[in-house]
Amino acid sequence: MGLLSILRRMKQSPEQEVRLLLLGLDNAGKTTLLKQLAAEDISHITPTQGFNIKTVQSSGFKLNVWDIGGQRKIRPYWRNYFENTDVLIYVIDSSDKKRFEESSMELSELLEEETLAGVPLLIFANKQDLMTATSASELAESLNLHTIRDRMWQVQACSAITAEGVQDGMTWVCRNISFRKK
Repeated sequence: MGLLSILRRMKQSPEQEVRLLLLGLDNAGKTTLLKQLAAEDISHITPTQGFNIKTVQSSGFKLNVWDIGGQRKIRPYWRNYFENTDVLIYVIDSSDKKRFEESSMELSELLEEETLAGVPLLIFANKQDLMTATSASELAESLNLHTIRDRMWQVQACSAITAEGVQDGMTWVCRNISFRKK
């Protein structure tokens, strides 16, 4: 089943809403990515102290994207946003190798959450425009992503600043949306 047939099927139900949860450590680029998706100005981004929500229209979908702050003190509250999530998007600063272990631990905890069981996972290996960025394949290996067996997952190299790779990731999202029985 191709992307067009999926989109056609979903267009039959008017305004099919999709809930995307955008998580990751602080300074990974989540808000920049969200603003890029919403075609908004990205020149003045400040750390998210709570959450941002944007609704983006894309190929007949109404994407409700929840961007939750990634500071350590906010992370325990992430679970308040898990309910009814159709796709989990986890953003990693691929140039910050010192935080890969911390990011991996947070991702592992997310994947163990019962509320997120089976939810497709897109990992944006962000900041690929920087010389120090780790490639998406190296990042996948260092995070042991090959051990994930209970859901569809994809690592997508991207740069939230230049938008390179962002649309490819969103195309994957559209192909792998898992609508929960509400």
